[in-house]
Amino acid sequence: MSQKATVAQKAFPPSLPGLLIDDAVRGAMLEDLGRAGDLTTNATLPEEATAKAVLSSRGAGVICGMEFARKAFTLISPDVTFTALVKDGVRVKPGDAIAIVEGNARAILSAERVALNFLMHLSGIASYTARFADLIAHTHAKVCDTRKTIPCMRAFAKYAVKCGGGSNHRFGLDDAILIKDNHIAVAGGVAKAILAARAYAGHLVKIEVEVDGLDQFDEALSVGADVILVDNMGPELLEKAVKINAGRARLEASGNITFDTIKAIAETGVDYISTSKITMAAPTLDIGLDIDLK
Repeated sequence: MSQKATVAQKAFPPSLPGLLIDDAVRGAMLEDLGRAGDLTTNATLPEEATAKAVLSSRGAGVICGMEFARKAFTLISPDVTFTALVKDGVRVKPGDAIAIVEGNARAILSAERVALNFLMHLSGIASYTARFADLIAHTHAKVCDTRKTIPCMRAFAKYAVKCGGGSNHRFGLDDAILIKDNHIAVAGGVAKAILAARAYAGHLVKIEVEVDGLDQFDEALSVGADVILVDNMGPELLEKAVKINAGRARLEASGNITFDTIKAIAETGVDYISTSKITMAAPTLDIGLDIDLK
Protein backbone atom coordinates (compact mmCIF):
# COMPACT_ATOMS: atom_id res chain seq x y z
CA MET A 1 0.00 0.00 0.00
CA SER A 2 1.40 3.40 -0.96
CA GLN A 3 1.99 6.12 1.60
CA LYS A 4 -0.86 8.20 0.14
CA ALA A 5 -3.27 5.29 0.46
CA THR A 6 -2.59 4.54 4.10
CA VAL A 7 -5.41 4.99 6.58
CA ALA A 8 -5.03 7.90 9.00
CA GLN A 9 -3.56 6.91 12.36
CA LYS A 10 -6.17 6.74 15.09
CA ALA A 11 -5.13 8.71 18.16
CA PHE A 12 -4.12 6.82 21.27
CA PRO A 13 -6.39 7.29 24.29
CA PRO A 14 -5.72 10.51 26.25
CA SER A 15 -3.55 10.18 29.34
CA LEU A 16 -2.30 12.21 32.29
CA PRO A 17 0.97 11.95 34.24
CA GLY A 18 0.32 10.12 37.50
CA LEU A 19 2.29 12.70 39.48
CA LEU A 20 -0.17 15.43 38.48
CA ILE A 21 -3.05 13.31 39.74
CA ASP A 22 -1.23 12.45 42.97
CA ASP A 23 -0.51 16.09 43.81
CA ALA A 24 -4.04 17.27 43.00
CA VAL A 25 -5.75 14.54 45.01
CA ARG A 26 -3.38 14.90 47.96
CA GLY A 27 -4.08 18.63 48.09
CA ALA A 28 -7.81 18.05 47.91
CA MET A 29 -7.72 15.45 50.68
CA LEU A 30 -5.70 17.75 52.94
CA GLU A 31 -8.18 20.54 52.30
CA ASP A 32 -11.15 18.31 53.22
CA LEU A 33 -9.62 16.56 56.23
CA GLY A 34 -8.41 19.82 57.76
CA ARG A 35 -6.76 19.71 61.17
CA ALA A 36 -8.81 16.99 62.85
CA GLY A 37 -9.87 14.59 60.12
CA ASP A 38 -13.39 13.37 59.40
CA LEU A 39 -15.19 14.08 62.66
CA THR A 40 -18.51 12.58 61.57
CA THR A 41 -17.10 9.30 60.31
CA ASN A 42 -14.64 8.87 63.18
CA ALA A 43 -17.38 9.60 65.72
CA THR A 44 -19.90 7.13 64.32
CA LEU A 45 -17.94 4.19 62.90
CA PRO A 46 -15.59 1.80 64.73
CA GLU A 47 -12.02 1.89 63.51
CA GLU A 48 -12.14 -1.72 62.31
CA ALA A 49 -15.42 -1.42 60.37
CA THR A 50 -15.34 -2.49 56.71
CA ALA A 51 -17.70 -1.76 53.85
CA LYS A 52 -18.35 -2.26 50.17
CA ALA A 53 -19.55 0.68 48.11
CA VAL A 54 -20.69 1.08 44.53
CA LEU A 55 -20.10 4.20 42.48
CA SER A 56 -22.77 4.68 39.84
CA SER A 57 -23.82 7.31 37.34
CA ARG A 58 -27.17 8.95 37.96
CA GLY A 59 -27.22 10.54 34.53
CA ALA A 60 -26.21 9.87 30.94
CA GLY A 61 -22.76 11.05 29.93
CA VAL A 62 -19.08 10.32 29.47
CA ILE A 63 -16.96 9.17 32.41
CA CYS A 64 -13.71 10.96 33.21
CA GLY A 65 -11.55 10.99 36.34
CA MET A 66 -11.40 7.35 37.39
CA GLU A 67 -7.75 7.56 38.44
CA PHE A 68 -8.51 10.60 40.59
CA ALA A 69 -11.16 8.58 42.41
CA ARG A 70 -8.85 5.59 42.79
CA LYS A 71 -6.14 7.80 44.25
CA ALA A 72 -8.51 9.43 46.74
CA PHE A 73 -9.54 6.11 48.25
CA THR A 74 -6.15 4.40 48.20
CA LEU A 75 -4.27 7.46 49.44
CA ILE A 76 -6.20 7.57 52.69
CA SER A 77 -5.82 3.80 53.17
CA PRO A 78 -3.70 1.43 51.09
CA ASP A 79 -5.95 -1.42 52.26
CA VAL A 80 -8.89 -0.07 50.24
CA THR A 81 -9.38 -1.73 46.87
CA PHE A 82 -10.81 0.24 43.96
CA THR A 83 -12.13 -1.76 41.01
CA ALA A 84 -12.95 0.33 37.97
CA LEU A 85 -15.78 -1.10 35.89
CA VAL A 86 -15.37 1.42 33.06
CA LYS A 87 -12.53 3.47 31.60
CA ASP A 88 -12.34 7.20 31.07
CA GLY A 89 -14.08 8.13 27.82
CA VAL A 90 -16.78 5.48 28.15
CA ARG A 91 -20.39 6.56 27.75
CA VAL A 92 -22.79 5.56 30.50
CA LYS A 93 -26.50 5.77 31.15
CA PRO A 94 -28.38 6.38 34.41
CA GLY A 95 -27.88 3.55 36.88
CA ASP A 96 -24.68 2.19 35.36
CA ALA A 97 -22.14 1.08 37.97
CA ILE A 98 -18.70 2.52 37.26
CA ALA A 99 -16.59 1.26 40.18
CA ILE A 100 -16.61 -0.84 43.35
CA VAL A 101 -14.73 0.21 46.47
CA GLU A 102 -14.04 -2.21 49.34
CA GLY A 103 -12.13 -1.95 52.59
CA ASN A 104 -12.00 0.18 55.71
CA ALA A 105 -15.33 2.00 56.07
CA ARG A 106 -13.80 5.11 57.61
CA ALA A 107 -11.40 5.48 54.68
CA ILE A 108 -14.13 4.99 52.09
CA LEU A 109 -16.46 7.58 53.58
CA SER A 110 -13.70 10.09 54.29
CA ALA A 111 -12.49 9.98 50.68
CA GLU A 112 -15.96 9.87 49.13
CA ARG A 113 -16.44 13.58 48.49
CA VAL A 114 -13.02 14.24 47.00
CA ALA A 115 -13.38 11.24 44.70
CA LEU A 116 -16.84 12.31 43.58
CA ASN A 117 -15.87 15.97 43.15
CA PHE A 118 -13.18 15.06 40.64
CA LEU A 119 -15.35 12.48 38.91
CA MET A 120 -18.41 14.68 38.61
CA HIS A 121 -16.54 17.77 37.43
CA LEU A 122 -14.35 16.03 34.86
CA SER A 123 -17.15 13.76 33.65
CA GLY A 124 -19.29 16.86 33.22
CA ILE A 125 -16.71 18.44 30.93
CA ALA A 126 -16.28 15.21 28.97
CA SER A 127 -20.05 14.81 28.62
CA TYR A 128 -20.62 18.40 27.49
CA THR A 129 -17.79 18.15 25.00
CA ALA A 130 -19.28 14.95 23.59
CA ARG A 131 -22.58 16.71 22.95
CA PHE A 132 -20.79 19.29 20.78
CA ALA A 133 -18.59 16.68 19.10
CA ASP A 134 -21.57 14.49 18.22
CA LEU A 135 -23.25 17.37 16.38
CA ILE A 136 -20.27 17.78 14.01
CA ALA A 137 -19.16 14.16 13.71
CA HIS A 138 -20.20 14.13 10.03
CA THR A 139 -17.65 16.87 9.25
CA HIS A 140 -13.87 17.03 9.56
CA ALA A 141 -14.05 19.89 12.08
CA LYS A 142 -12.89 19.41 15.67
CA VAL A 143 -14.38 21.13 18.70
CA CYS A 144 -11.61 22.68 20.82
CA ASP A 145 -11.23 24.06 24.31
CA THR A 146 -9.63 27.38 25.27
CA ARG A 147 -7.52 28.73 28.13
CA LYS A 148 -10.69 29.60 30.03
CA THR A 149 -10.38 27.00 32.76
CA ILE A 150 -10.46 26.93 36.55
CA PRO A 151 -6.97 28.00 37.71
CA CYS A 152 -4.65 25.05 38.44
CA MET A 153 -7.15 22.64 36.83
CA ARG A 154 -6.29 23.28 33.18
CA ALA A 155 -4.44 20.03 32.45
CA PHE A 156 -7.33 18.05 33.93
CA ALA A 157 -10.03 20.01 32.10
CA LYS A 158 -8.21 19.58 28.81
CA TYR A 159 -7.80 15.87 29.50
CA ALA A 160 -11.57 15.68 30.04
CA VAL A 161 -12.16 17.47 26.74
CA LYS A 162 -10.16 14.79 24.93
CA CYS A 163 -12.05 12.05 26.76
CA GLY A 164 -15.23 13.61 25.40
CA GLY A 165 -14.00 13.53 21.81
CA GLY A 166 -12.76 17.13 21.61
CA SER A 167 -9.37 18.56 20.77
CA ASN A 168 -7.01 20.71 22.80
CA HIS A 169 -6.03 24.28 21.96
CA ARG A 170 -2.85 25.67 23.50
CA PHE A 171 -2.22 24.79 27.15
CA GLY A 172 -0.72 28.14 28.08
CA LEU A 173 0.95 31.29 26.86
CA ASP A 174 4.21 29.46 26.23
CA ASP A 175 3.36 26.72 23.74
CA ALA A 176 2.02 28.68 20.76
CA ILE A 177 1.54 32.24 19.52
CA LEU A 178 -2.04 33.49 19.31
CA ILE A 179 -2.20 37.09 18.10
CA LYS A 180 -5.51 38.63 19.22
CA ASP A 181 -7.24 41.93 18.52
CA ASN A 182 -5.43 43.81 21.28
CA HIS A 183 -2.03 42.59 20.07
CA ILE A 184 -2.95 43.73 16.55
CA ALA A 185 -4.07 47.14 17.79
CA VAL A 186 -0.79 47.81 19.57
CA ALA A 187 1.43 46.22 16.90
CA GLY A 188 -0.09 48.33 14.13
CA GLY A 189 -1.87 45.74 12.02
CA VAL A 190 -2.29 42.06 11.25
CA ALA A 191 0.70 41.74 8.92
CA LYS A 192 3.04 43.64 11.24
CA ALA A 193 2.07 41.47 14.18
CA ILE A 194 2.55 38.22 12.26
CA LEU A 195 5.91 39.26 10.81
CA ALA A 196 7.13 40.36 14.23
CA ALA A 197 6.00 37.06 15.72
CA ARG A 198 7.77 35.06 13.04
CA ALA A 199 11.00 36.98 13.58
CA TYR A 200 10.79 36.26 17.31
CA ALA A 201 9.56 32.67 17.47
CA GLY A 202 11.45 29.44 17.02
CA HIS A 203 10.80 27.35 13.93
CA LEU A 204 8.65 24.86 15.86
CA VAL A 205 6.23 27.48 17.22
CA LYS A 206 2.96 27.86 15.31
CA ILE A 207 1.56 31.34 14.71
CA GLU A 208 -2.19 31.88 14.86
CA VAL A 209 -3.92 35.21 14.38
CA GLU A 210 -7.46 36.29 15.20
CA VAL A 211 -9.34 38.28 12.54
CA ASP A 212 -12.82 39.74 12.54
CA GLY A 213 -13.36 40.44 8.85
CA LEU A 214 -12.33 39.34 5.37
CA ASP A 215 -9.94 42.29 4.95
CA GLN A 216 -7.91 41.15 7.96
CA PHE A 217 -8.30 37.56 6.74
CA ASP A 218 -6.68 38.43 3.39
CA GLU A 219 -3.90 40.27 5.19
CA ALA A 220 -3.19 37.25 7.40
CA LEU A 221 -3.02 34.97 4.37
CA SER A 222 -0.68 37.34 2.54
CA VAL A 223 2.04 36.89 5.18
CA GLY A 224 1.50 33.18 5.72
CA ALA A 225 -0.20 32.74 9.09
CA ASP A 226 -0.22 29.08 10.11
CA VAL A 227 -3.71 29.25 11.61
CA ILE A 228 -6.36 31.93 11.25
CA LEU A 229 -9.02 32.32 13.91
CA VAL A 230 -12.12 33.84 12.33
CA ASP A 231 -14.05 35.39 15.18
CA ASN A 232 -17.81 35.91 15.27
CA MET A 233 -18.39 35.30 11.57
CA GLY A 234 -21.63 33.70 10.45
CA PRO A 235 -21.75 30.64 8.17
CA GLU A 236 -21.95 32.72 4.97
CA LEU A 237 -18.78 34.67 5.72
CA LEU A 238 -17.06 31.51 6.93
CA GLU A 239 -17.83 29.78 3.63
CA LYS A 240 -16.27 32.71 1.78
CA ALA A 241 -13.21 32.53 4.02
CA VAL A 242 -12.84 28.80 3.37
CA LYS A 243 -12.95 29.39 -0.41
CA ILE A 244 -10.47 32.27 -0.25
CA ASN A 245 -8.15 30.21 1.93
CA ALA A 246 -8.07 27.28 -0.50
CA GLY A 247 -6.28 25.10 2.02
CA ARG A 248 -3.38 27.47 2.67
CA ALA A 249 -3.91 27.93 6.42
CA ARG A 250 -5.80 26.01 9.07
CA LEU A 251 -9.05 27.78 9.93
CA GLU A 252 -10.58 28.06 13.36
CA ALA A 253 -14.01 29.53 14.10
CA SER A 254 -15.02 30.97 17.44
CA GLY A 255 -17.64 33.21 19.00
CA ASN A 256 -21.19 32.36 20.06
CA ILE A 257 -20.73 28.62 19.63
CA THR A 258 -23.83 26.80 20.88
CA PHE A 259 -25.56 23.49 20.30
CA ASP A 260 -27.78 25.33 17.81
CA THR A 261 -24.97 26.98 15.82
CA ILE A 262 -22.07 24.52 15.77
CA LYS A 263 -23.42 22.23 13.04
CA ALA A 264 -23.80 25.01 10.45
CA ILE A 265 -20.38 26.39 11.35
CA ALA A 266 -18.70 22.99 10.96
CA GLU A 267 -20.37 22.44 7.59
CA THR A 268 -18.67 25.54 6.16
CA GLY A 269 -15.41 23.58 6.01
CA VAL A 270 -13.45 25.13 8.89
CA ASP A 271 -10.95 22.87 10.61
CA TYR A 272 -11.53 23.79 14.26
CA ILE A 273 -14.28 25.33 16.35
CA SER A 274 -13.19 26.67 19.72
CA THR A 275 -15.46 27.42 22.63
CA SER A 276 -14.94 28.10 26.32
CA LYS A 277 -18.34 26.60 27.06
CA ILE A 278 -17.02 23.04 27.20
CA THR A 279 -14.79 23.88 30.16
CA MET A 280 -16.59 26.82 31.77
CA ALA A 281 -20.29 26.06 31.30
CA ALA A 282 -20.39 22.27 31.55
CA PRO A 283 -22.78 20.98 34.22
CA THR A 284 -21.42 18.20 36.40
CA LEU A 285 -22.41 14.61 35.74
CA ASP A 286 -24.28 13.30 38.78
CA ILE A 287 -22.39 10.35 40.25
CA GLY A 288 -23.17 8.75 43.58
CA LEU A 289 -21.59 6.38 46.09
CA ASP A 290 -23.84 3.95 47.92
CA ILE A 291 -22.91 1.37 50.53
CA ASP A 292 -23.80 -2.13 49.35
CA LEU A 293 -25.92 -3.62 52.12
CA LYS A 294 -26.38 -7.02 50.47
